[in-house]
Amino acid sequence: MQPDSINAGQIARPQNKSYPAGGINRRHPAPALAMDRGQRGVIVAPPSGNTPPPETADYQVLHKGFDTFTVSIQANIPSELFDHLEGEKERADKDRQDVLVEFNGVHLHLKAHGGNGYRFIASGGPYGATWFFKKPNSRDKWGIRVTFGSFYLAFFGIAAARQHLDDTLARLGVRFTDEDVSISRVDFCVDVLAPGFELIPEHFVMHSSANRRDFVTGFDQSVNGKSGRVTSVTIGGPRNRQVIIYDKRREIIAKSKEHWWPIWNHTLKRQGLPLLDPKASENSIWRVEFRAGKDLLKDTWNIRTWAQFYDRFGDLCRHSGEVVRYATPIPTDPNRARWPNHPLWEAVCADMNDDLCDMRSGCDPNPMKEVQREQHISILIRNILGSTITLAALRGIELEGLEKFLSVTSNDLSDRVRKSPEKTAKQLEAAKNRYVFLDAR
Repeated sequence: MQPDSINAGQIARPQNKSYPAGGINRRHPAPALAMDRGQRGVIVAPPSGNTPPPETADYQVLHKGFDTFTVSIQANIPSELFDHLEGEKERADKDRQDVLVEFNGVHLHLKAHGGNGYRFIASGGPYGATWFFKKPNSRDKWGIRVTFGSFYLAFFGIAAARQHLDDTLARLGVRFTDEDVSISRVDFCVDVLAPGFELIPEHFVMHSSANRRDFVTGFDQSVNGKSGRVTSVTIGGPRNRQVIIYDKRREIIAKSKEHWWPIWNHTLKRQGLPLLDPKASENSIWRVEFRAGKDLLKDTWNIRTWAQFYDRFGDLCRHSGEVVRYATPIPTDPNRARWPNHPLWEAVCADMNDDLCDMRSGCDPNPMKEVQREQHISILIRNILGSTITLAALRGIELEGLEKFLSVTSNDLSDRVRKSPEKTAKQLEAAKNRYVFLDAR
């Protein structure tokens, strides 16, 4: 379906004056657009997210914002930067690990390999972006790709991401204009506290051409099992439109993404509601993601530049929430198209009645550095203790002799450090560089 026909025959939606359609960070007035469909950029989903109906009251939105954002830049890195990265890449290959590189005040972790046609891959850590650089080539002008992840976008938002992109490329000596930016992937997510919610794949209503993938967990892992619990349903493909519902609490526990608890609790604290206990299993949190790939952005919605993104992405999300719906079945009505939206889906769509372009959690990111640092320290201490106990077992040490063995092992390690000061200094410096972004203020 082409966007021109999406609202055909409908009355133009009223503008929400509290949230301008173009976003508050547009640097220049939006140009006349080929697909002018009247009011754009603001999702107006009845009912308003500020006045949820009784049936949605049990579904509390804890967070909404961008989760992944990828852009390509029609520019090549300067020769000075290429030569510098080339030399550092050789060092990374020799050391067989990422190395910390610096160029005109920009610090990045450079990998020892490239990939997907890019000569260099470098990361700015959780408080930055992932950068992909090609070898300069006049016949391939799209030489840079940048991806911002969920951590950065949750704490800082799209406006900060754009500024970080511009500032970093300026320091690296890359010149480009807004017309040289091509947005190639955008993920928008809504996290919902939904006690007792059970995900049932058959309750999705979607276009007949959409693909659906279900993930089932539980004691019986087979898709045709008699027991088990569906934790994720994915509809669509990565290059086009994808809509995903998944158990976010389960995912962050499995992957140790502990920063989401402060984000969610920040929302609850602002509303004067009880905070979540990460250990309480009744705190069921589900994420709904609307993913827009390259084909959907460019071919269907003509979204490439920042101005087009600000103008149209709100409508794209609204449309995705209509093309794919999670519904409440009506047993007496076989026509799925007439099934009403499930209250969770209503809560998600209604709460997107905002200017999407500058959403961020509002949670202070600085304390998270200390949290992440303590997490790493805790993991390392457990690993050291576990390895030392294993070493004691291999050497035949009994429990009553374990404390003395720990002291002997400590002295042995000290002796090794004194005997290899240069090697130890190099290892210590590498370790500091590995966690440099957790120490940056």
